[in-house]
Amino acid sequence: MESAVKNLKPELVWQYFARISRIPRCSKNEAAMTRFVLDTANKLGLEARADKLGNVVVRKPASPGRDKIRPVALQGHLDMVCEKNSGKRHDFRKDPIRLVRKGGVLKADGTTLGADNGIAVAANLAVMQDRSLKHGPLELLFTVDEETGMTGAAGLKPDFLESRTLLNLDSEEEGTLYVGCAGGRDTSGSWKLSFEKPPAGYLHARVKVSNLKGGHSGLEIDKGRGNAIKIAGRVLRALEAAGARLEGIEGGNKRNAIARECEASLFLPAGRIRKAEEITADLYADVKKELGEAEQDFKMDLVVDFGDRERGKVLKKALQRKILGVIAALPHGVIGMSGSIEGLVETSTNVAVVRTGEDSLSLDTSQRSSVASRLNEVVDAVSAIFSLGGASIRHSDGYPGWEPDMESPILKTARSAYRSLYGKPVRVKAIHAGLECGLVGRRVPGMDMLSFGPTIEGAHSPDERIHIDSVGKFWKFLLEILGRIR
Repeated sequence: MESAVKNLKPELVWQYFARISRIPRCSKNEAAMTRFVLDTANKLGLEARADKLGNVVVRKPASPGRDKIRPVALQGHLDMVCEKNSGKRHDFRKDPIRLVRKGGVLKADGTTLGADNGIAVAANLAVMQDRSLKHGPLELLFTVDEETGMTGAAGLKPDFLESRTLLNLDSEEEGTLYVGCAGGRDTSGSWKLSFEKPPAGYLHARVKVSNLKGGHSGLEIDKGRGNAIKIAGRVLRALEAAGARLEGIEGGNKRNAIARECEASLFLPAGRIRKAEEITADLYADVKKELGEAEQDFKMDLVVDFGDRERGKVLKKALQRKILGVIAALPHGVIGMSGSIEGLVETSTNVAVVRTGEDSLSLDTSQRSSVASRLNEVVDAVSAIFSLGGASIRHSDGYPGWEPDMESPILKTARSAYRSLYGKPVRVKAIHAGLECGLVGRRVPGMDMLSFGPTIEGAHSPDERIHIDSVGKFWKFLLEILGRIR
């Protein structure tokens, strides 16, 4: 067993979490995990099957005397967001996640931890193995590709599950039940690039924005964190006053993560380097003050290559203005708060990823809302900005929201179970993130659903960490619910 999880309780859950941390499982690369789940089910003598997408369902019979109880599905996704710090050497295709215990939390060494949603996978595997548990018929559902489009849940066949009650184990706040989620859609713009040689007397330089916290673009969009792409675009526009010419820009990694880093390659006139440094320093001070305590480690650097590098290429001026103008105009962050659920972000948008290729530049954004009409509105606004900037526009299919049902039978059971265990009421919320419940509910009509999990912070970033004690509480709560279902 990994030393980082040695002696942690519940032991079986942590053992499985350590095991799957050694298996590659970036989104769209979950084949090894699919095989692992099928092999584990086979060793345990349980019925299991996979669909053509790689989703797996494992059926565990009821414990003695409970075979007449209605079947329940427990669900988590096999993939994880694969991000690492810029200086970290790690190949997610083959290298194991190195687990680090620090006080009361478990994290990874310079990479995402994969507790989102590895802890649900580990819990499902533990339920599969532990024959002492009391429950009715169970279906353990493992879906693929949640993090980059929810294509696994979107492709579920209605007959893949017999259950009409689903416990989604993909929430990140222990003591909270989620009964609704936002829908979302991605909007991307791209430009065909035209270049020219840098003007005579120009020196190559780099602008780098780094050390931002990033995080989940739904769960942490309201935390006041900086977006590296927006900040880099801001300094590049300011540097145009010093004659800056852009060669390329790279920032962000995932459509559902707030961009933590962004780097631009540019050329500056040799005689205006001091002016460019002053502009960068002044803007850094302004942004640092704006972000305040939310981003205490934020850095922004201008590094000039004073060697002989006049070779290269720069975007034509008109195209540069269009691209930087779009980055400046695109909104990022909270667009509106819910009018019916206190404290819930209703609508938001995230400037997620920018990439410069040989002949094109792409800029990816993602929009979320718990109100379908508001989602359409913000998607249209982002599209209009891209259009005004001369970009070609592409949209993802998106995913539906999940409308709360406060009279849900499984919600009533869970509320009673939590109070019985912990002597206080459980919180009931909707979440400003995409949960697979929306898609499962669409694919399997009549599904009564609930989402909960242990406390995870910093998901989708190398700061991801799971609170160890919350896993024990989550596990006890799950078992209490299963024991109460009739």
